[in-house]
Amino acid sequence: MWRQIQHKNFKKLSDLAQFLELPLEEGGRFPLNVPRRLAEKMEKGNWDDTLLRQFVPLDEERACKAGFTSDPVGDNLAVKGPKLLHKYKGRVLLLATSACAMHCRYCFRQNFGYEKNPGFTEEIAYIRSNPSIHEVILSGGDPLSLSDEKLIGLFQQLDQIQHVKLLRFHTRFPIGIPERITSELVLALKNLRLQPVFVLHINHPREIDLDVIKAVKRLPGPLLCQSVLLKGVNDDFETLKELCLSLVSHGVIPYYLHQLDRVQGAAHFEVPIDKGLFLVDKLRLNLPGYAVPTFVQEVAGEGSKTPLHAVHRFERKNVEAACHDARG
Repeated sequence: MWRQIQHKNFKKLSDLAQFLELPLEEGGRFPLNVPRRLAEKMEKGNWDDTLLRQFVPLDEERACKAGFTSDPVGDNLAVKGPKLLHKYKGRVLLLATSACAMHCRYCFRQNFGYEKNPGFTEEIAYIRSNPSIHEVILSGGDPLSLSDEKLIGLFQQLDQIQHVKLLRFHTRFPIGIPERITSELVLALKNLRLQPVFVLHINHPREIDLDVIKAVKRLPGPLLCQSVLLKGVNDDFETLKELCLSLVSHGVIPYYLHQLDRVQGAAHFEVPIDKGLFLVDKLRLNLPGYAVPTFVQEVAGEGSKTPLHAVHRFERKNVEAACHDARG
């Protein structure tokens, strides 16, 4: 059923332009891919619609800007197998597929050279031979793009590796095609020795509806959310507050708010870090601590995500100390 729904995604800009009653022109280096249910939430005739901006190629992405690259997070430096990245201690990222339920215009991995051969033989061997690995993160693309049959086969292989304890999913699928959360998938996850963890990618409260909530509540294990701070989408206090409250009221914990990864073509989405710090500080004053995401940036070559509050407060203290010494 969910595959049939996926086949109805908008793939041609001309079709989406007609549906949205906008004079859109073919363009953009990243192919269009928009689930119909998300297109139905877009306000027709409105260039500034917060969902449209995330998924529809606009003129701004054709501009090249210094500092924006094809591999902003250093994925190519961390490749340990055809479909495996090892950036952080104790964790590996398994790129299960290049396919996604949707194409976000700011995707940092839109230029990645995905391995097309099926199977995960080399990746499983690497994980099995490295007892320091306690978590496998399924990403892509979107791992839920794989069929239940292929996913369950992968689960079973990973479940047999005793030093692996956690199986994390990074997915945006449920907001576009919530029907993807099938009974077969849920049952397979519940039968695992491994502890599943789902990290949903949701940027705006309009992406959440009752169908999405019903679907994700069927998933076992912790439910987390990561968002990207995007200009013209969620870079204001009221939107972020509504998003965080909506998430926690449905049992999803806001985990990360990401500073934009500087991929070429996404410069028009970038929000100044100082504004992000201000917004998160204001969230902290108005929401319970568990409803406030950590504001982070992925810096190529670093051993973890960089919490921007800690970095910037450290820098401010150094500046203040230097000023004090100069006065003294």
